[in-house]
Amino acid sequence: MVRHWFDLGTDIATVDRHLASSDIFAPQVRARPGIRVTRYPQAFEAAILIVLGQQVSLAAGRTFGGRLVAAYGEGDGPLRTFPRPERLAAEPTELLRATLGITGARARTLQALATHFADGFASEPGVPIEAADLLALPGVGPWTVSCLALRSAGEPDVFPAADAVLRRALEDASAREAADLSLPWAPYRSYATVRLWAMATAGP
Repeated sequence: MVRHWFDLGTDIATVDRHLASSDIFAPQVRARPGIRVTRYPQAFEAAILIVLGQQVSLAAGRTFGGRLVAAYGEGDGPLRTFPRPERLAAEPTELLRATLGITGARARTLQALATHFADGFASEPGVPIEAADLLALPGVGPWTVSCLALRSAGEPDVFPAADAVLRRALEDASAREAADLSLPWAPYRSYATVRLWAMATAGP
């Protein structure tokens, strides 16, 4: 679990050599070698927190996630486990919306995901995500599935080309332009993605 969580099984030197062949990544690889993909420990946690982070800032996503665990997690005191799918699936939509301070549409997406996982959906490390099942849920699109594949399943060649932060790092490229630019970075586009995120959020 820990090896998967922190991506310790990847030959990161090989990844770095491949990405360093691109002018976009060469300076960053020299300055910051060994950037790995930090993953979530559980697929359900990943899915819920990714949805809570849709179209909001990182700080807002963390705030929503904190409220979720405080309200629905299990345990005493400040240390609480992530809520079980069954717990969120059973929560009335309006109460979930009000408790977290999210939109009704976002609350319905959380409930749909929770129900899907409670009904037996599973995502195992190293196993490709069953995208069709997830895309059929309300509020779940290709970006969400790509982030889940990258941050939970550990797929090494995922590139969410529509991601706004990623496109900003590519000088405001369109999603199509970003997808085209990513082709030479295969089969390590997940690592290109986290490097681009790091570029876009780096301070002055």
